[in-house]
Amino acid sequence: MIKIDSISLLNWGKDRSSDVAVDPELLGDINNPNFDAINYAINAQQQRIERFDLLEDYYQGNQTIVQRQLSNTLGKANQKVLANHAKYITDMNVGFTTGNPLSIAAAEGKNIKPIQESFDEMDVDSHNTELEKDLSVLGSAYELLYIKKTDAENTEMAIQKLDPRRTVLVTDDTVDHNPLFGIYYFPKLDLLGNPNGYLITVYTQKSIIAYRTKIGYGLSDTNIVDGYPQTTPHFFGDVPVVSYQNNEEKQGDFEQAISLIDAYNELQSDRITDKRNFVDAILVLFGFTLDDENSIDKAHSVIQAPPKTGDNAADVEWLTKSFDESQMQTLADSIKNDILQMTYVPNLLDQNFSSNASGVAIKYKLFGLYQLLATKERYLAKGIRRRMQLMQNVLTLKGQQCDANGAIIHINPNIPVDMSSIIGDIKNADGVIPQKVALSWLPGQNDPDEMIKELNQEKQENIQQQQQALDGDAPTEGKTVDDNGNVVDKQQKSDDQS
Repeated sequence: MIKIDSISLLNWGKDRSSDVAVDPELLGDINNPNFDAINYAINAQQQRIERFDLLEDYYQGNQTIVQRQLSNTLGKANQKVLANHAKYITDMNVGFTTGNPLSIAAAEGKNIKPIQESFDEMDVDSHNTELEKDLSVLGSAYELLYIKKTDAENTEMAIQKLDPRRTVLVTDDTVDHNPLFGIYYFPKLDLLGNPNGYLITVYTQKSIIAYRTKIGYGLSDTNIVDGYPQTTPHFFGDVPVVSYQNNEEKQGDFEQAISLIDAYNELQSDRITDKRNFVDAILVLFGFTLDDENSIDKAHSVIQAPPKTGDNAADVEWLTKSFDESQMQTLADSIKNDILQMTYVPNLLDQNFSSNASGVAIKYKLFGLYQLLATKERYLAKGIRRRMQLMQNVLTLKGQQCDANGAIIHINPNIPVDMSSIIGDIKNADGVIPQKVALSWLPGQNDPDEMIKELNQEKQENIQQQQQALDGDAPTEGKTVDDNGNVVDKQQKSDDQS
């Protein structure tokens, strides 16, 4: 349910995320925060939920126009037309950003293979898509890393997106905003669906502390169920809750355009309402009345008016409102263009957006979206690096050596790819720039070094087949392909390497 108007939303003066900064000296034991600190953090975050709910409502289609009420003076009809631009903007951004898997590579001389294997086990690509959706709608997102049992003896790392409306990340009040502890809280229900307290889980740098309240989410000595708190250690070496933000302002992708979205919906609703009222127009009788036996369809209202002047004193007319349809369409197009321009999203139905345009031409039309992507990539990479550092801490304890420092994280935009043009560019670059650089132009997660090895292997196999066809034997024994793709004696290559 929408609770605040769009103007109030745009003028929001508070922190938009669920991060809450506090003075560390007020926490007591940082690995066992006191009740006052936990209650303060939850209460501060509660003030921001109203905005989250409004943004989620707009994405789901529960927008202002749905609740519109018209007075009788504006006509009988009250059509409510919803064009969900909010969903279109978010879905386009999410698909463009995470439609292709993120590219994550180790820094030179470092190894992140154990982390990448854990990513595969977690199905992290699907997780990243869900995370980006929260970022696009709400402006911030949160995830939890944890250890789960796979059977009685084995465990594995897992990752889960957290609802920002139920999550608090408490940081210190320095400019760095270092995480101190995280909170995830949600209401419990009994078997009749009645409120039954809250489960409040606190994630510190060393342990996980679970509280169960009797009533509400306020912690106190008298409001905790017997058997709580329950404390278990974790081995991530830091708070296992990771915070992400969509941009510096922590705004959603359609948040700045909400007033325009409302205006477009209202205009389209008024157009349909006017059409409906035209059908249900009022009949005006000039200079005469109708007997009950001769009354017209009672679905239409009738007004009796004095006779007209002149020869045609008695007359019948329909009372309607006139409007210029072309002007209405021009205004609708203008508002729609403003929505797309403010959110950097292209209009795929635009007649100038040709389906057979070249890859370069498409990139020019998506220029605004690429600028938005650059900002998203910087903030997304910051959170993923912290995720990888937490995972590294656990993997190191398990004896799997890895180093995520300096990892290169890149978003691969999900756009139509002109493969023939890219392959042509790679061929034309032969002998001009290094082969490794040229092969990196291929879209997707490709390892240029591995591709060079495969190309060299294919060259060697082709040479063997050609010489077998000519000589009837295999004179290529003792031959190989060097790093530059040239056929040389194996002994010669061995001598060169030594």
